[in-house]
Amino acid sequence: MARAEDCIRIRGARTHNLKNIDLDLPRQRLIAIVGVSGSGKSSLAFDTLYAEGQRRYLEALSTHARQWLAPLAAAEVDVIEGLPPAIAIVPAAAGRNPRSTVGTLTEILDYTRVLFARLGTPHCPEHDIALEAHTTDQIVDAILALPPGERWMLLAPLPAARVRERRLALDELQAQGFTRVCIAGTVHELDQLPRWAVAFGSAPNCARAWLSRSKPRCGCPAAWHGSRRSRATPARH
Repeated sequence: MARAEDCIRIRGARTHNLKNIDLDLPRQRLIAIVGVSGSGKSSLAFDTLYAEGQRRYLEALSTHARQWLAPLAAAEVDVIEGLPPAIAIVPAAAGRNPRSTVGTLTEILDYTRVLFARLGTPHCPEHDIALEAHTTDQIVDAILALPPGERWMLLAPLPAARVRERRLALDELQAQGFTRVCIAGTVHELDQLPRWAVAFGSAPNCARAWLSRSKPRCGCPAAWHGSRRSRATPARH
């Protein structure tokens, strides 16, 4: 017999078509309940397991929260042990979208994203380096701390779009004074950009506008130097 902490123990389930059954369901497993029509599949899954889990969840809420909710009747069962919080998805609510998942149907995915964003630490998928937010002053200090003569580039991602729209975006960059673009790690002159580079730039995060490349000179940040034909106003000291 499985240990109580490793399974959901059901004793004396009598809901609807269930005839006083005893059952041990292993936890952390994908379980399918099969049987002919009227054998009690829904009675076990929805009217016993889910109903009891939902009732226990509501009982765990504060008195103030419970006063706004209708009380739920206990399932017709002698004992249920090891029952975690439950979520039930009725087949009729699944819709026709083949990409629907439990997370999208229950809207848990949105809360999971917020949870990971708040508590998790994002990492670069290529270099496995933790991503951290930096202020403008921290970025300037990092540039000024580079060794003398060290060159650096400041790139901005270009949104992926259709080839025609991407070509117009590149022409607009050139009209604004930008001279170079970085596609798939290779720097190209905008006025000599090959056709394959325009098409290859459709991959996400593939094309980046060359905003800056310069050397730290005096005590001021060298932002925007060399990025446009017309020099930008240097930063104030």
